[in-house]
Amino acid sequence: MKFSTMFGAVQLGLFAACVVLFVPMGMAGWHLSRNKVLFFSGALFITLAVGVHLTPYFPSVSDFMSSVKSSNDDVVFVEDRGLCVSLLHEITWEVMPSKVFDPLLRNNSLNYDKFWSWSRLNSVSECEFQRLKRKDVMDLLNGSWVMIVGDSQARIFTLSLLSLVLDSERVESVRSFLFKRHSDYHIDIDEMGLKLDFIWAPYPNNLTDLVMKFKKKHLYPDVLVMGSGLWHMLHITNASDYGGLLGLLRNSVTSMLPVSPKFGNDEAAMGSVSSVRSPHLFWLGMPTLINSMLNTQEKRVKMNDVMQGEYEREVRKSGILREFGGPFQLLDIGSLSLNCGIKCTDDGMHYDGAVYEAELHIMFNALLIESHQKL
Repeated sequence: MKFSTMFGAVQLGLFAACVVLFVPMGMAGWHLSRNKVLFFSGALFITLAVGVHLTPYFPSVSDFMSSVKSSNDDVVFVEDRGLCVSLLHEITWEVMPSKVFDPLLRNNSLNYDKFWSWSRLNSVSECEFQRLKRKDVMDLLNGSWVMIVGDSQARIFTLSLLSLVLDSERVESVRSFLFKRHSDYHIDIDEMGLKLDFIWAPYPNNLTDLVMKFKKKHLYPDVLVMGSGLWHMLHITNASDYGGLLGLLRNSVTSMLPVSPKFGNDEAAMGSVSSVRSPHLFWLGMPTLINSMLNTQEKRVKMNDVMQGEYEREVRKSGILREFGGPFQLLDIGSLSLNCGIKCTDDGMHYDGAVYEAELHIMFNALLIESHQKL
């Protein structure tokens, strides 16, 4: 972007120089007197110099110059943003024993502190991903309706989001209501105009039913996070059936919601999250399951590594993800939980808050990229 701006300034300078040099020469060719040519040259030079300095104070001219610069910058940004989206999950972890290590809590994740950051690879650094502070999150989601739909993973993801925008006392008061078994939850955060819904919907067909309700009411959230798979794997244990249901969900979303399966849309490029009619769609992937740590025999039998691999293949085959032509941007809890490791979970399925916090910041940066914003 800097290069294109500098190149435009050089072009403008060369043009001005040519005017100052060649116009007087042309006038001399018309056999005007030497004094007249010198007078005109001086006047022309002074006019151009004054014009350049006064341009910022004339809105119409400034706007035009800004629009030219913006159009040039947008071209460069659009070329880079697909690469940056593909690098969002380049997260590194540092897991170490806690200073308050309790030997009585054997193999408990509370005995370990977890720290995450984006990779220091040059390609990742150039994307300038940001770990947003509370105020930044509030600015980004100001005036938005956020809906998170799914099973227990989605519920923990919701709690992590609330932990970033509410103080600790309010988070604790919310926790008991949010974690009522198999229930929905709604909260209005008036100080930032945020409306947040968690919808308990553990099966793919539950998600499709919800999409149909959106279509019927012609009302869509600004940010929609969906995820499903763990319950289907445990209670139905049929990967091909799961894939078929995901295909139906994909068709429902692409045909009924006002979105394009391609990355972003023209509306998204024009404003903030809250000003976009088309929802920003995210798919909350399944975590890495550690079979030996699962807390029931039924889970250890049905939710084995082979079955999980089959379910993950069905997600890719269904085309529900944006990288395969679908409408949803993946929030890859699977890779984050795998890299965080066994010390980040107590039951082999639900991971510590640091994993979901990292995924939230990945989502925030994806929203910034989609809406062409920078905090």
